[in-house]
Amino acid sequence: QVQLVESGGGLVQTGGSLRLSCTASGSLVSVNSMGWSRQAPGKQREFVASITNIHSTNYAAFLKGRFTISRDDAKNTVYLQMNSLQPEDTAVYYCSYGIGWSGNPIDYWGQGTQVTVSP
Repeated sequence: QVQLVESGGGLVQTGGSLRLSCTASGSLVSVNSMGWSRQAPGKQREFVASITNIHSTNYAAFLKGRFTISRDDAKNTVYLQMNSLQPEDTAVYYCSYGIGWSGNPIDYWGQGTQVTVSP
């Protein structure tokens, strides 16, 4: 099993920035992927970004360069730097972990962290 703990969510004004963090623990494997997805009220969960253990990244097209995913392998932690936030970015953001390389890792999920962007 893999445990994921997210942090860094909160309330921010339109145009502001936030950085989310997610630390993995448990039965980790050397070849892996970590990612972020989000779920807005009344909508399905959607993929945001992912990064492999060799730091290959994948982003959802709608981001248009506003978000950056990175990871610190020594800390088993993935980050999501979110800039130019808009009200439509309001959602619960979920961290995920995948065994092997995947553009959208879904094997394990965190509990989620709320991001709210005020108009």
